[in-house]
Amino acid sequence: MKDVVVTGMGVVSPLGPNLITTWRNLKNGVSGIKPIRQIPVDALPVRIAGEISSKDVDENNGFDFDYLSRKEQRRMDRFILFAIAAADQAVRQAGLEDERAIKENTGTIIASGIGGLHIISAAAVVTATNPPSKISPFTVPGFLANLAAGQVSNRHGLKGPLGCPVTACAASAQAIGDAARIIRAGEASVMLAGGSEACISRLGILGFAAMKALSTRNDAPQQASRPFDKDRDGFVMGEGAAVLVLEERDHALARGAHILATLKGYGTSADAYHMSAPPADGEGAARAMRIALKQAGLAPQDIGYLNAHATSTPVGDQAELNAVRSVFETRASRLPISSTKSATGHLLGGAGALEAAIAIMALNEGVLPPTLNFEEADEEFSELNFIPEKAIEQHCDFVMSNASGFGGVNASLIFGR
Repeated sequence: MKDVVVTGMGVVSPLGPNLITTWRNLKNGVSGIKPIRQIPVDALPVRIAGEISSKDVDENNGFDFDYLSRKEQRRMDRFILFAIAAADQAVRQAGLEDERAIKENTGTIIASGIGGLHIISAAAVVTATNPPSKISPFTVPGFLANLAAGQVSNRHGLKGPLGCPVTACAASAQAIGDAARIIRAGEASVMLAGGSEACISRLGILGFAAMKALSTRNDAPQQASRPFDKDRDGFVMGEGAAVLVLEERDHALARGAHILATLKGYGTSADAYHMSAPPADGEGAARAMRIALKQAGLAPQDIGYLNAHATSTPVGDQAELNAVRSVFETRASRLPISSTKSATGHLLGGAGALEAAIAIMALNEGVLPPTLNFEEADEEFSELNFIPEKAIEQHCDFVMSNASGFGGVNASLIFGR
């Protein structure tokens, strides 16, 4: 089986406009959760999110939307803007900007759980209150979920396989796993893979709030996302994007690329249980982890850190921890586990890729990021190590990152040095 390596990473997150800023803030215990500014929220039951501020609002951690012209921005939903920025960063780090000769053999898989919710919502209002001629011809290409991948492919001239998993909150983890499969099958030598999401809108907030899925700690935004904590009351929505450059190892070495990590294993599964809730025992998530371990040729005790999917919902966190116990058995109590959604919020379809990038940074720097707001675990999980509040220095050879989503989908990625 061909070795697949990571040679570039790009991130736009609530903690910063790039990977370095995001990682620095994450390991220093900074929270990216704050009151929502981009839409009116007075009448909403939830008024907080992991929102990406513009540079003029947050000079240090803000995102510079002006890397595209105003005209281009108006033609693309927010999730596409984030994906392009993250992909640009990843391409630059991988040293692929001027590699014209390999672009026919380079593909793009960028996932989104929902797609262009901002443009969809705005277009619905326009169609209800205006004549048909008022609809922009850029409406459909502005919101289609696969247009993040399409725009990145066009921008960089990437002519290999093009795709977009739309598997809810596991989408971008599956994008990475699917991209690795394409490389191993010999259909491409290089793949840009990741995900993007931007659903902080009235429709997004009200839809998830109606399901009782969101935290309502509006008066304490930075304490609202509290995975594993006994008093968790729901997830906090986040937005942003993460893109990885995956490459066949010999191809990367031949062009002198710097290898950041090896993608050792990928597992995916279905619960076949419920539309939006996992089984209490986490059986499907456990199968995904076991498949990833088998593909990697590793035993549970080889994993030195787990970036859990843990969103801060009572049912979801419990199911994942039952899965972890099932897979890791006696090792579970000694396995460092954290959920970085405590700092970033939940990026939905972009979460798996962001957390894969974070896991790779932990692998390379020997620093394991913390779970913020963790004060007391459910009694049955009190022996587990959730890396509360502060990052720890600990080197490991292999790290795992999990993702799950509505529909019962699970995905697990393992990276090695």
